[in-house]
Amino acid sequence: MTGADFGDDDGRTLADAGEFVVIDRLVAGRTQAEAVMLGPGDDAAVVTAADGRTVVSTDMLVQDRHFRLDWSSPHDIGRKAIAQNAADIEAMGGRATAFVVAFGAPSDTAVSAAAEVADGLWDEARRLGASIAGGDLVRAPVWVISVTALGDLDGREPVRRSGARAGDTVAVSGELGRSTAGFALWERGLEGQTGFGELRQRHLTPRPPYGQGALAADAGATAMTDVSDGLLADLGHIATASGVGIDVDSKLLEDDRLAVAGAAAAMGEDPWEWVLGGGEDHALAATFPGPPPPGWRVIGRVVDGPAQVLVDGATWAGNTGWQSFD
Repeated sequence: MTGADFGDDDGRTLADAGEFVVIDRLVAGRTQAEAVMLGPGDDAAVVTAADGRTVVSTDMLVQDRHFRLDWSSPHDIGRKAIAQNAADIEAMGGRATAFVVAFGAPSDTAVSAAAEVADGLWDEARRLGASIAGGDLVRAPVWVISVTALGDLDGREPVRRSGARAGDTVAVSGELGRSTAGFALWERGLEGQTGFGELRQRHLTPRPPYGQGALAADAGATAMTDVSDGLLADLGHIATASGVGIDVDSKLLEDDRLAVAGAAAAMGEDPWEWVLGGGEDHALAATFPGPPPPGWRVIGRVVDGPAQVLVDGATWAGNTGWQSFD
């Protein structure tokens, strides 16, 4: 069932319809992924773990902190919630198999809006071959979406942050700086300016490189992380966990700089701030003992400690990434 089917609700709100009627409408007609043996309808779902181990991650999105209703459609918000959680599973070398989602919203929220969120959740999950196995619906003062992602390693060992060694290659799969450029365009009120529509959308719906986490693990990645807070900040987690230094070569990120240079010029900003310190693109960064596999590009190298991240051999003086409590 689609959001269009749910939209014929005579303008009813969540309070008008009631929790269980809304839940029934949100889950009706959905086809569960192969890994989900038992979906919504009982007290808990049942999800298979063929590997014998389950990769688990959780994240939360709060209105006006992680998304804005005057920028994003409910469908966009649902997609983003799944994408950022799936990227964490990818970063461990796994593949997402199922998601459990809790949605909080004011009682005057339209049923059709909740249905659009559900459609976005399912849309992004299906891109992975996964599904929404269950969840909860509660009253809250603002919209809050909490997602727990379940994944399978398919027999691989998890790729942790702590395995990088001096001499390794540092590589990235996915694109950098786009989400932060889009955020700046929205924040400055430049949503009507032509030529930047793709960047604005990339902030609303990130594009993790699905499938590349497992490919990196198969290629012998020694450490890996999701670029959610910013390239330098997230590489810093690898450097600290591994006790090594990482030196990023800015020349190897020139394509990313060029992709956001026009927007940066329009706002008088330095595009490198977005490429090196911008978050929420949900690219993957990893270290390899040799050349990276297809779909990855070299951006630097691992060097002997101390644990730090350098840019062209020097400390970066600009923004390094997102801080959750700033």
